[in-house]
Amino acid sequence: MQENFGDEKKILLWRKLWIALAESERELGLPISQAQIDELKAHEADIDFERADVYEREIRHDVMAHIRAYGDVAPAAKGVIHLGSTSCFVDCNSELIIMRDGLDILLKKLVNVMDKLKDFALKYRELPTLGFTHLQPAQLTTVGKRATLWLQDLMLDYENLISLFSRFRLRGVKGTTGTQASFLDLFDGDEWKVKELEKRVCAKLGFDRVYGVTGQTYPRKFDYNVLSVLSQIAQSAYKFSNDIRLLQSMKEVEEPFESAQVGSSAMAYKRNPMRCERMGGLCRYLISLPVNSAMTASTQWFERTLDDSSNRRIVNAQAFLTADAILNLYLNVADGLVVYEKIIEKHVNAELPFMATENILMECVKAGGDRQELHERIRVLSREAGEKVKQEGAENDLLERIGSDEAFAAVKDRLNEIVDAKKFVGRAPRQTEEFIAKEIQPILDRHKNLLGARGCVEI
Repeated sequence: MQENFGDEKKILLWRKLWIALAESERELGLPISQAQIDELKAHEADIDFERADVYEREIRHDVMAHIRAYGDVAPAAKGVIHLGSTSCFVDCNSELIIMRDGLDILLKKLVNVMDKLKDFALKYRELPTLGFTHLQPAQLTTVGKRATLWLQDLMLDYENLISLFSRFRLRGVKGTTGTQASFLDLFDGDEWKVKELEKRVCAKLGFDRVYGVTGQTYPRKFDYNVLSVLSQIAQSAYKFSNDIRLLQSMKEVEEPFESAQVGSSAMAYKRNPMRCERMGGLCRYLISLPVNSAMTASTQWFERTLDDSSNRRIVNAQAFLTADAILNLYLNVADGLVVYEKIIEKHVNAELPFMATENILMECVKAGGDRQELHERIRVLSREAGEKVKQEGAENDLLERIGSDEAFAAVKDRLNEIVDAKKFVGRAPRQTEEFIAKEIQPILDRHKNLLGARGCVEI
């Protein structure tokens, strides 16, 4: 991603655009020789950044500085470089290509995270765990079913990302204020050639769609659309990282932790969820960035104002770099999650007796008991067991209390069978299988050539 937003790629794209423009202008009859085109192509990658920097310090214009530097290495063609264009011909079109390529990078990492979570969800689809609402123990779910919630968030992000690809187009060849006046002059008023020029230039860059109208720039609202999709990826990753941090606090699930890793400078025993914490911090930053693009889009004056340039050079690149770092971390964590099944079982057993009381009640009624009397006995026993847990720190002994109460004699020998955690997870295992088969696997099959990436965590 750093290379994608680096100077070398940007200037190479500028030169590809200048070559495509000159080549198309020649094809449509302007006095540009094949020798000039060949010279431009021969020196396309011959970029002297130091010379361009000297020019820019002198003339205070980055595009003109690179036009001069290109002309220095291709002197026979320097007179046709940028012919009829404005700076935004190379600026806007290259920025759009860079963003599209950045989304390709993110797409690969996104589907690989989905692939890791898919494997995790299927592996633990049957493992009962406490569900939580309001961060309070609720009906049981399974570890795998919980992972499908993370997966579904990413699936929605994937759909938005694919939709964004379908809306990508170049600014095109529009001239200084978008009227194509300079090109109309070059072609002596031939509107067909002006339109054909734009079509050919964009085709040479691999695009068949352009904005129908522009001012000097492509619509800055598109930046907001792009950053909004990146923000949504960050929202999903933030949710995941918070869930893992909470589970790690409960000692149920941990992010990867190397054998020599130090969790705390003071408390040697600690295993802090530093990767998920880093994810959360980066996510919070990325989530904040679309509002910046919204401000830029809403404060454009007429055909264009230049206060967008310095801002966008920072915010767009940082948004992509941050999203890339987030997905690197997400992929690393998802690929190495550690599940402590005995701890999960312990927590389930501490709460399940309360949740199972309705099932116990119904089984006793089936055996001939009086529901109202049984309900009152369970209420009393549950209160007593709850007080013992909260006030004395004791284990939940509700099942023992029920088993020793004559009112529940009909089911005392079947309590373990009735209070089987797997009977309290509903369709969670099947939901997991069905969701992955119907929603996730088709996406992974569509992008199977991208799978196999591993996450990395830099110090």
